[in-house]
Amino acid sequence: MADNYLGKKMEDHYANTATTAKRTVTLSRLLTKNRSHRGYDTSFKVREDQLRRIIEVNTKIPSASNRQILRFRPVLHNEAEKVLPHIRLGGALPHLNLPKEGCEPEAFIIICSTIAEDKYVDIDLGISAQSMLLQAAEIGLNGICIGAFDHEAIKSGFDLKYDPLLIVAIGRGTDNIKLVEIGADQSTTYYREDDTHYVPKIRCEDLIIK
Repeated sequence: MADNYLGKKMEDHYANTATTAKRTVTLSRLLTKNRSHRGYDTSFKVREDQLRRIIEVNTKIPSASNRQILRFRPVLHNEAEKVLPHIRLGGALPHLNLPKEGCEPEAFIIICSTIAEDKYVDIDLGISAQSMLLQAAEIGLNGICIGAFDHEAIKSGFDLKYDPLLIVAIGRGTDNIKLVEIGADQSTTYYREDDTHYVPKIRCEDLIIK
């Protein structure tokens, strides 16, 4: 109880400090900070109120035809064992067996749909996941979207009424991540060198159709 109380007080303090200097909190900074972490500090425990704050962005974001068909199951560290055996991270780096032992995420948000998946559900899913990860970045956390998981195991393990579409891991990331500017004809596959995770991003001039 005391640890949660002190943690909440520190978070409020930093939030208030950020408010007084809000000119430095820009979308560009949040987007840069919002990187996909595949390693986490397991000594840090994400709280229920933090996950709720992240999920709450879905009350404000757009939804196709305003159907609002997504539902969310928060998962804290005491239930992490129901998720961890059924997910895979770092598909482009299978030789690294990510996440490394002792660096697993221990908090998750399982995103479900109340209707059958279609292109509009997928649009909502993308908007939701990105918005939640930006909110996580704003409060000093990190995350990653996980599409590679055993859907049936997750659905039955949590006795979910709806089909799970995506899992978002949330925590305090430990990866050192750097963006690398590339041309449109270069490889976009992420890679690691000397404990740094490099993410190639196509430069703006190559994204614009002339």
